[in-house]
Parts: sequence; C-alpha cells; structure tokens
Amino acid sequence: MKKQNLLLAPALALILSFSSFDFMTERLDPPKKGVPVFSNVVYEGNDAVYNENPLESNEFYNPILQGCYPDPAITRKGDDYYLVASSFAMFPGVPIFHSKDLVNWKQIGHVLDRVSQLDVHDTGISQGVYAPGITYNKNNDTFYMITTAFAGGAGNIIVKTKDPMQDWGEPIKMDFDGIDPSIFFDDDGKAYVVHNDAPNKGEELYQGHRVIKIWEYDVEKDQIIKGTDKIIVNGGVDLADKPIWIEAPHLYKKDGKYYLMCAEGGTGGWHSEVIFMSDSPKGPFVPAPSNPILTQRYFPKDRENNVDWAGHADIIEGPNGQWYGVFLAVRPNSAGQVNTGRETFILPVDWSGTYPVFENGLVPIEPTLELPEGVENKTGEEGYFPNGNFTFEEDFSGDKLDYRWIGLRGPREAFIKQTKKGLEIDPFEAEITELKPTSTLFQRQMHKTFSFKTDLTYKPKSDEDFAGITALQNERFNYAFGVTKKGKDYYIVLQRTESGKSSIVASEKIDLDDDISLKVEGDNADYKFSFAIDGDTYKNLGGTVSGDILSTNVAGGFTGAMVGLYATSGSSIEPVE
Repeated sequence: MKKQNLLLAPALALILSFSSFDFMTERLDPPKKGVPVFSNVVYEGNDAVYNENPLESNEFYNPILQGCYPDPAITRKGDDYYLVASSFAMFPGVPIFHSKDLVNWKQIGHVLDRVSQLDVHDTGISQGVYAPGITYNKNNDTFYMITTAFAGGAGNIIVKTKDPMQDWGEPIKMDFDGIDPSIFFDDDGKAYVVHNDAPNKGEELYQGHRVIKIWEYDVEKDQIIKGTDKIIVNGGVDLADKPIWIEAPHLYKKDGKYYLMCAEGGTGGWHSEVIFMSDSPKGPFVPAPSNPILTQRYFPKDRENNVDWAGHADIIEGPNGQWYGVFLAVRPNSAGQVNTGRETFILPVDWSGTYPVFENGLVPIEPTLELPEGVENKTGEEGYFPNGNFTFEEDFSGDKLDYRWIGLRGPREAFIKQTKKGLEIDPFEAEITELKPTSTLFQRQMHKTFSFKTDLTYKPKSDEDFAGITALQNERFNYAFGVTKKGKDYYIVLQRTESGKSSIVASEKIDLDDDISLKVEGDNADYKFSFAIDGDTYKNLGGTVSGDILSTNVAGGFTGAMVGLYATSGSSIEPVE
C-alpha cells in the first residue's frame, strides 16, 4: 500500500481496526466550536417517467439501481443472489447487494471497505476500481470478487469470502495485464480467468482493437498458471468490421457447451452485448449468427424515455428456471446529457434456443417490467433499495449511516463524528478540486429531477473555512455552495468549477446566527441553489445554472453526478462584493 496522505494519518490506526462502512464513531459530546454540524438531509426524486408510468400490481421499475452503479456482475448460491458494481475512486469500494428474487435488493455493504484493500487517496474519480466480477465456486464454497484497480499499484486483484454478508479478505494481486477480469469455475474443479487485453505487440490493426484472453487459474495458489494464456477472441464478432472494445467477458456453461459473453462497441452510443459458443473453455469460440443479443444503438436519440448505451452484462439463472441479465445503460436528460451516470438494469433472458437473447433487449427498453411469478415488489420498503420516485431522509441519529453514503479517496470515518446535534464534519484542508481525500459525504444523484437539502449549524472562524453542499461530477467539474467568511462578515457563495478553473457564480453577505438551510434542485439540465436563514423561506443564489458540467458529455469519465455535504479548512473561495 502506498504511503497515505497526511490528512488521513490521525485516523488510520482506528480505521484499519474496523470494517469502515459498518462502523461509525459515536461522539455524543457537544460539537466543536466552528466545526460544521449537519442535522439532517432530505433527498427527493420526482422524475416524470415514474409519474407518467405508475406501476401495476404485477410490475417493477427498470433500472433496479438508479444512479452511478455501472458494470454490474451477479452470482448465485442457492436462493441467494449477489450483485456488485464499479465504484472508481469512491470509498468504500465495490457496493454489494443481496436479493432472493432479483427484484428486491438490499445493500449489504461494500467488498473493499478497508484502506488495506483499496488505496485511492491520490486518484482521479474515474480511476480506482473498474468492472468487478463476482463468482461463487461451489467446489470450495467460496465467493470470489475479481477486479481491476487503477490505483495504488494494485492492478488486477482477487478477494475472497465464505460469506458475502461478512468481511472479504485482503487483495491477492494477479500476475497479468489488461482489464475487466472475471473468473469461471468448471464442474471438474478447474478454474479460468478471462479478461480484456491489448493485441500482441505489433498486431494492433486499428484504434480500439482489443482481444479477450483466457488463463487457467490455480485455485490452491490463487494465481493464474503461467504459460496457459490464450487469445480466444480477436477484435470481436467479425474482425473485418473493425469492432472496438471487446471487453467485460464472462464464461458460462450450459448443456455441456461453453458460452463467452462480452460487451462490444465501447461504453457509449455503439455499446452492445455479444455471445460466442465453444466445446471447450479455451475455444475456439464461434459467434452467434444473431449478434448482438442486447443493444439500444439503432433507435432515435430523441425518443421518449430514452435508454441508451446498453451493454456490459452478466446473466444468471433466476427463480423458476427463468434466466435474467443485468447490464448498464444510461437515461439522458432532456438536453441529451448524462448526469445520473451508467445505471444497473435487468431484463429476462430467453435461453430456449442455442444462444441466450435478452428479451426486449433489441427494442426500446421500457421503464417497467413484469414481476417474476410469485414475487412481490417491496422496493423502498423493509430495508430494500428504493427505485422509481422516492424520498430519502437522514437525521444522523442511527448507530451507522446508510450504505449509500460514501467518501471520496478515503474513509468517511476520518472526518465524521456523531454528536447530539447531528453529523459533525471535521474539515480537511483539501478542496474538492484537488486529487486528495476530501471531507465530503456523498450520495449518488439518482433522478433527473431531484432536490437535496440540509440544515447546517456553522460559523466559519477564518477566510479559509467553508462548509455546505456540493454537486460534483469530478474534481475538475463541480459546484460548491455554502458558507464562508471574509474579514468580519459571513457570506453565502456559489462556486462553479469547469475544466479545473473555478469562478464565483454569485455571493451574498448574510447575517448568520449559526443555523442555515441549503438546497440544490436539479431539473434535467437546469440546477438551482438556494438558502434559508429561517429554515423555511428559501432564496435562490445565482439564478438557474447549467448542469452541463455535471454530465459525462462535458466532464468525461465514467461516473455519474454526486451530491453531498462538504467542508474544508483550506478554502480558496473568495466572495465577490
């Protein structure tokens, strides 16, 4: 592990002793003077698609995980299903969900929840942990999560557990290059790793030319077997078409045949899912004559309830023998921008023929799906993850925070404390524009139309103190909205950062008696920031501002926008008189 940023040093000894996401420091002593205390948060989503498509009694909403939960992978042990997604430089890493029916999901934690497992302290938000694969090995009753970590010199790693409800082990570094690995366990006990890689040196034919490679895997030593590597797909379905970015491979076995499913076309407008078959896990693999088996690339971009970029899938046999596939896709807003990121969708899979095909995966994807037989929709109830339109309230009075709350580049336990009045954030010097751990507590933006508001008790002590809320796509594209000081006066300030350059949108001198309410509202591409001194009468600051910088269209990268609580003791924000 790399030497940690000095900002984390005081907390590391404590953090490493606990599963970081399941532990919250309970400090019931009064909050420190001058340190921001957030007494509550209310997030409310109100998307038109859900208002216009109310659920029938036999339906549930798609996507099943709204917001930035891309690259889903799924596995099964008996009646228990486990799903993981990419987390990049968010901490803890690799959110993991559990279900009994593929409709109702509970987040049970994160796979990489300790600093010893994940070192992202100096990492851009779209680096970190990519495309996890999760597989249950019935031969030794063990779960494996394999992923690529673009941080801390980790590369491709595997972690293991006997019980995903408990902690996962320390990372085992894999001795191969490339990305998007997944592991497959055959009936005879043999194991294989497949992954995306570059072509052999000197054999690259065009930009985006990639290959799928396979290795035999030694289950006892937990390492690939040197010299067993083989390219099993070169370029994609048809090399003559110059396919780009064959990636995210998964191996399956059914009726004595081996199936290799991959994404093709890049995680954008040409994204798709394709399938190959072989008599051996090491090939040769023959593409299905009807590829792709999932894509949304052929439809108008301005269609109603547009779902696009579908691909990067994994399939599983569900209840009653019906197969299902999880995959990523996006829902652009009315301006065609992607602010909510790549989300996790699900569709039934028809495997009555030789090859599996996603049902209705080759026509425009609808916002609702029919429930599997005998399943009741409990999303948003009894601890199940919500979807559709919903309100999430947090008063910070529980023993632990909801799993949706995440840090950036480091554990949240390094800067949060529970007090009698709410959640205290002990600010780092780092600002959200820096490649350092920041004292920010985030959740994902999960709707195109939403509001996020909080009540804050805070009086900055110096011009370098700032606390409030942030809407962030990455360190170079974000908004910061909150309270600071200039001389003897207090100000409410809205700062916009685009391409790494920060500017003040608006600022206003205020009479601050410790308490202030802050709110950000998003309506597709339009965002508004407002404050209330009396906790009720909100006043807009800066008018309507563009959410373009919170989209991947403008900001680039692989994440969706996040909203959260933010504090810094090293603020460079200067109010404009």
